[in-house]
Amino acid sequence: MLLDDTSTEFHDFFDRHYAELARLAHLLTGEADAADDLAADALLALWQRWDRLRAADHPLAYARGVVANMARERIRSAIRERRRVLLFWTRSPERTDGPDVAGVLDVRAALARLPFRKRACVVLRHAFDLSEKDTAAALGISVGTVKSQTSKGMAALERALGARAVGELTTGRRNR
Repeated sequence: MLLDDTSTEFHDFFDRHYAELARLAHLLTGEADAADDLAADALLALWQRWDRLRAADHPLAYARGVVANMARERIRSAIRERRRVLLFWTRSPERTDGPDVAGVLDVRAALARLPFRKRACVVLRHAFDLSEKDTAAALGISVGTVKSQTSKGMAALERALGARAVGELTTGRRNR
């Protein structure tokens, strides 16, 4: 395949999946500003391996995994940075940006309290409507782990938000 064909193929992949990968990054990190950067960084990493990746059975699943790994590292890095900052200053109250409604803020806060793997499973299964198999492929874990982590994550959300709110969250999603 010629370089131009390869470039065109990657640009098509980029155009089809960039917004979804940015949305995944936003839901995993809770940071709207970081979502675009994470998606772009993931796609740059994919471009560097595009010759191998385009032959893969599920390049989108691989891309989701790259975003999830980068989001995990960003969260870990942010936690380390916050710990360093707390040594010198007290933490100021968080503020919200944008016209979010209270319910969305509650869900985001509850998601942020979940450990990363539970959060990733819940987000991929319920916000992205991925199957257990696709979620497992994206995160590089077994289907059984997806099932248990999703179940435990949803139970934690029910405790935090109430069963009614979680029911609305899972039944109110778009069907694809």
